[in-house]
Amino acid sequence: MKPIPFNNTYIDLGERFYVKTRPEPVSAPAMLRFNTELAESLGLPAADLDSPIGAEFFSGNRIPEGAEPLAMAYAGHQFGGFVPQLGDGRALLLGEVKGENNQSYSIHLKGSGKTAFSRNGDGRAALGPVIREYIVSEAMAALGVPTTRALAAVTTGEDVARERLLPGGVITRVASSFVRVGTFEYFAAREDIDATRTLADYVISNNYPALKVKQGNDDASIYLELLQAVVDKQAALIARWMQLGFIHGVMNTDNMSIAGETIDYGPCAFMDSFAHEQVFSSIDRQGRYAYSNQPSIGLWNLTRLAETLLPLISDDTDLAVEQAKSVLQSFVDRYQQSWLQGM
Repeated sequence: MKPIPFNNTYIDLGERFYVKTRPEPVSAPAMLRFNTELAESLGLPAADLDSPIGAEFFSGNRIPEGAEPLAMAYAGHQFGGFVPQLGDGRALLLGEVKGENNQSYSIHLKGSGKTAFSRNGDGRAALGPVIREYIVSEAMAALGVPTTRALAAVTTGEDVARERLLPGGVITRVASSFVRVGTFEYFAAREDIDATRTLADYVISNNYPALKVKQGNDDASIYLELLQAVVDKQAALIARWMQLGFIHGVMNTDNMSIAGETIDYGPCAFMDSFAHEQVFSSIDRQGRYAYSNQPSIGLWNLTRLAETLLPLISDDTDLAVEQAKSVLQSFVDRYQQSWLQGM
């Protein structure tokens, strides 16, 4: 079997950013669905991976050569309340590969067992949500919406305990980044400006390299440009959601990708009939993440990102706040422009 051409960079950031973790083996992994087209676009040996060996890799029973599995650290605002440590509680970054146009893509297992961030969870996933995420993320990709992609779904041969016993599964996701707004919040909450700068430089290098060409990495204005780039991408993304009647369901800051991709498909849905205040999360009793609120919540989340970047934007806090405000105020116009253009 040809090896997967891993080219890992996140692990080089240092152990403040993650905890090295091996997946927990399952009893009887079997391939449920493999995304051959996506695999080929990533330069992966698709014919070899759509096999029992592939099921071993994508269940976590075997570590592919070159993979360096780790659980990423992050924090997040959940329903408006800040949680200083969340992290990958049932997911692992296996590693990164270079896809088309030399873009780096991260390969991520979800449902692969406990990590240091699991808290009281079992680290597993039920098969139903695995199938839903596979179908919805691939539908979003086909509709032209920036999104994580589904590479594989496997059954585990084991049950997971929820309200009742359910068959277990693991989904393998692909994204241009699994860095979140909550990743920046994790370091800002610890007043670790060095780590925040390291993370910002990493995101610029991997997801917004044009900023380096434009500004030069020693120019502090590059971090303001980074904020503007993320604002632009999120405005366009949420406008696309609204055009399609898509409701994410849980727009916590740990569920907002720094790359402007739809991430973490939980209680999401497409509306069958239009309802402006429609909610699709049973725990969202106040309607914080209702369909109509998605643009304003997007801006709220971006404001939390801006707060983490203030020390990088300028040593003068008042100046940094004014500059960040100016960028954040552009969100409404960018969103409206994207929405009208799409409609």
